[in-house]
Amino acid sequence: MKAPDFDYCRPGTLAEALSLLAGADGEAQPLAGGQSLMPMMNFRVAAPEILVDLAGIPELRGIARQGDMLRIGAMTTYRELQDDPALQAVPLIAMALPHIAHDAVRNRGTIGGSLALADAAAEMPALMMTLNAVIELAGPDGPREVPATEFFLGYYETACEPDELLVAVRVPVAQPGEVFGFHELVQRHGDYAMAGVAIRATGVAPIAGLAVGFFGVSDRALRVPAFEEALTGTDGSEAAIAAALPKLDAIEFEGDTKISAETRRHYAGVALKRALKEMLA
Repeated sequence: MKAPDFDYCRPGTLAEALSLLAGADGEAQPLAGGQSLMPMMNFRVAAPEILVDLAGIPELRGIARQGDMLRIGAMTTYRELQDDPALQAVPLIAMALPHIAHDAVRNRGTIGGSLALADAAAEMPALMMTLNAVIELAGPDGPREVPATEFFLGYYETACEPDELLVAVRVPVAQPGEVFGFHELVQRHGDYAMAGVAIRATGVAPIAGLAVGFFGVSDRALRVPAFEEALTGTDGSEAAIAAALPKLDAIEFEGDTKISAETRRHYAGVALKRALKEMLA
């Protein structure tokens, strides 16, 4: 199949891009790396009338340390982020990046594109929620910020309005004593996760300041505060995990033609235990 007809625009500034979106009455779609959007258009899952290519906007690129935050421009590719020495300040993302898709996709796919698309099985939304990152948006009413924990609303749905653009994400850098874990279950390396977990804690003896992001389990990346609270203050043992697992009932696990919801829940528990083991090692 091939994409339906569409108009193509390549603005050179953020202001020009926002003007195009504002005048499109919701029928325009920003194009970042195109690694997800273009296949969706070819299968006619997405059919924008206007494609707004963001590749020519320098304001959307770059990685910069800003105090205790790392600011990542929306058009920064996975490869650029992976190769930047500044990423050493955010170990959880460094741990996860090699698991994201394949080299060809990481060379073209962008951080902002992944966050704006909000695929439930993608790693980046869960990472940003776990790290309490802040999403920067720009629109006709000016800039605004949304905590990552409030940004992802459902299947391919975010808090970004049709006339807004995701311009950057700010991620807190690791603090002394913080520890991290990451694990995903996939059929083959680079495939979408059948279930995945990202974990951060400010201490482990006992566990303190726990944040756990799940992906590939429901209609969006999510955290379960009741589960985090149940495991906080414990030693992370098998018994402690078993006692906390019922709190995952808050997740509406979803099945598909290959995996039942119950199997996905089991996979989430497996990924969780392995990520915790990595964090506590």
